[in-house]
Amino acid sequence: MYQCCIFDLDGTIINTIHSLAHTISLTMKHFGYENVDEAHTKVFVGDGYEKFVERALIYSGDTELIHYEEALKVYSENFKKYCLYQVEAYPGMVEFLTFLKDKKIPIGVLTNKGYDRAVECVEEVYGKGFFDVIMGDGQGVKLKPDPEGALLMAERLGAIPSQCLYFGDTNTDMITGKNAGMDTVGVTWGFRDEAELRSFEPKYIISHPDEIQQVI
Repeated sequence: MYQCCIFDLDGTIINTIHSLAHTISLTMKHFGYENVDEAHTKVFVGDGYEKFVERALIYSGDTELIHYEEALKVYSENFKKYCLYQVEAYPGMVEFLTFLKDKKIPIGVLTNKGYDRAVECVEEVYGKGFFDVIMGDGQGVKLKPDPEGALLMAERLGAIPSQCLYFGDTNTDMITGKNAGMDTVGVTWGFRDEAELRSFEPKYIISHPDEIQQVI
């Protein structure tokens, strides 16, 4: 049996695509650009908000990133207002996480989203104290795919890395888990397609949380 399970946030435990697309579109419109659709938003996210804003600006035509510093501030202000916009748990995730808790398997969230917004999203969907640990940007830990956060979380959850399952929906997550020496689980309901996940050779690929329950 695995000693703990660590989850990415966006695209893994919570569908946040509407809030992300809405916020980045408002940010781009501030500079006279068009909305960023959800399909492109799914590709631009995953490596922290600074990289998200950078990719959106380049896509919108600001290839020299003239508006970059101001856009970071505008995005941050918008995200404070709209980080909970239409957020919801993915089908079967509440039941699966409850199963883990019933089995006394510690669970944590490791995200490149800012810590305050991450806590706000998780508590909105799952309630306060549902996860044992939440870690995000701004806590002095290197962003994924650096393994520092995953390793620190495993330590806090009382587990050795080789006995941890790391769940995520992007290449960044698969690299993070592998860098930390953990078994990775690629989830296909999130922001990237199955082909991307398979190219990073996760231990498991699942299309619904039920599919991994028997392994645990």
